[in-house]
Amino acid sequence: MAKKTVAAKKRNVKVDAIGQAHVHSSFNNIIISLTNNDGQVISWSSAGKMGFRSSKKNTPYAAQDCAKVAFDLGLRKVKVYVKGPGNGRESAIRTIHAAGIEVTEIVDVTPLPHNGCRPPKHRRV
Repeated sequence: MAKKTVAAKKRNVKVDAIGQAHVHSSFNNIIISLTNNDGQVISWSSAGKMGFRSSKKNTPYAAQDCAKVAFDLGLRKVKVYVKGPGNGRESAIRTIHAAGIEVTEIVDVTPLPHNGCRPPKHRRV
């Protein structure tokens, strides 16, 4: 007997005028999540989700798509939390601002070890 598939119920998220933008930037990809002040995700996007491959994945086009959706839903001001060492961080913030969402504050939340694990040995190219 076949199992019945139940469609996942879409969660309703309350969109305020003020929210948060979380930018996770690695060396290979960039992920942007726009949330309300409770941390519930309004819209998210990544360069890999948009179809970019290889080195093009570290471009800020994901922020453009994500910010446009959130702006249409009513988000107007964000506090930006930036995490990671990638080079698309500042350009993603500029793209969010260009979409019409005002950036009030930028906070760097990159995790730093207090001399934790031993790093991998250096590459010889």
